[in-house]
Amino acid sequence: MKSPSHESATLLSRADVLLAQGRRVDAIPLYRQALRISPGKAEGWFNLGYALRFEGVFEEALQAYAQAIAHGVSQAWQVHLNRAVIFSDHLRRDDMAEAELLQALRLRPDYAPALLNLGNLQEERGRRDAAIDCYARLLDLPSVAAGELAYEALARLLHLKPPASADDALLLRLRRVAEDAGPMADSQRATLCFALGRALDALGDCDGAFASFARGKRCAHRSQPAYDPRRAVAEIDALIAAFPAPALPLRTTAMEPQPLFICGMFRSGSTLLEQILAAHSDVAVAGEQDLLPRLVAGALKPFPTSMSRLDDASRTRLAAEYHEQLLSRLPAGWRESQKRYATDKRPDNYLLIGLIKQLFPQARILHTVRDPLDNGLSVFMQHLNPRLFGYAGALADIGHHFGQYRRLMAHWKALYPDDIHDFDYDAFVAAPEATLRPLLAAIGLPWQHRCLAFHQLDNTVKTASYWQVRKPLYGEASGRWRRYQHALGPLIDSLAVTGVEARSGG
Repeated sequence: MKSPSHESATLLSRADVLLAQGRRVDAIPLYRQALRISPGKAEGWFNLGYALRFEGVFEEALQAYAQAIAHGVSQAWQVHLNRAVIFSDHLRRDDMAEAELLQALRLRPDYAPALLNLGNLQEERGRRDAAIDCYARLLDLPSVAAGELAYEALARLLHLKPPASADDALLLRLRRVAEDAGPMADSQRATLCFALGRALDALGDCDGAFASFARGKRCAHRSQPAYDPRRAVAEIDALIAAFPAPALPLRTTAMEPQPLFICGMFRSGSTLLEQILAAHSDVAVAGEQDLLPRLVAGALKPFPTSMSRLDDASRTRLAAEYHEQLLSRLPAGWRESQKRYATDKRPDNYLLIGLIKQLFPQARILHTVRDPLDNGLSVFMQHLNPRLFGYAGALADIGHHFGQYRRLMAHWKALYPDDIHDFDYDAFVAAPEATLRPLLAAIGLPWQHRCLAFHQLDNTVKTASYWQVRKPLYGEASGRWRRYQHALGPLIDSLAVTGVEARSGG
């Protein structure tokens, strides 16, 4: 008969193999069973926390990580970093995230990942000087300690301290590193190229900026499969076929606050709109959430064909589970005042409007729109994850993807003409109150003038636009395409082929 310690070791070994294979769902029960037998296994607790974190079971992951620390896990600073990521990225408990990062740095002052994450967190919270200090400390580390994270810190530092001229010392340092012919990971080279592009754009050097963005795209997408237009068309066709008619009514108990979905093309103003709504007393904001994509990848797999067997009981259950998770991810303190809406701002949820309406037939969707050329150029200028945004690597592909997005949105609007409301970024920039008043009225919210003071909020913004929405309203991004018009031919032509009218005049 096996001893308890031997049984526990066997279970942990099997769980470790499954975890290494990416089979986290299978590994988790084995870790739990082993740790019930031998709760002092610190590394087992760490691995359980890791698996739970990536399966979205955040509260239990935090508990597992805490057990790892309590039982003397080696390199505890890594555990504190992992806990900080959960608090910050998923649960919006930023004070707790900061405390974890500071503890990691107390244990190991030269821990570059903690310095980088702390700098990112300070940026998201609008603390520019504190973020600069973190990045500067990271850059002062010996190269062995800083490693490749120094490139990211350099890029972020230049973004926070924009160059006043082409001979700015920080800009020259970035250019030297970005253009170095020595070996460097493509992802790191891309980070530097996009930072250089943004700096040159700010200086008005459009040719230099565009060349840097183009090089960044080549580096980022070089090792990824090419965008496949036929596959993109087929995916939109499948969604349209899976949701041919409006969702039937669903008997559910009233949900308070109600989910409010914000979606559209990436770089179309969704972060701005959520920041505006964050200033409204009737709205709690959850930020960019992965709840619907997790549902699609899990309980509803294979999606969208699974929708043909989704009955009312399943719709009710999934809606309740979604709502519970959404509320758990709202910032602390939201219960202190009654809220009508809780936002889920994820741009590519436009793909899932059919699913949203199946789960929440009364849901309102706020759809952010922007001039196609500005939108396409902004996607090109942004370092988006090439594994998730294969279309973002080339202007022609961006244009094709935009056309398919427009085609799907036309289908959703035909099904739900009264429940999808456009927020026009360019119209808002030109006439803020005249644009916002009817949008608020359409979703039943009273006008509150403080929504126009969105840039004064002391909140956390966790997207690439976190500094833009902390400024008073500005119009530099509206019409930016005109400065780059000479380089946008592939985007203009691709949009035209897909039936999207793009401006071509000055």
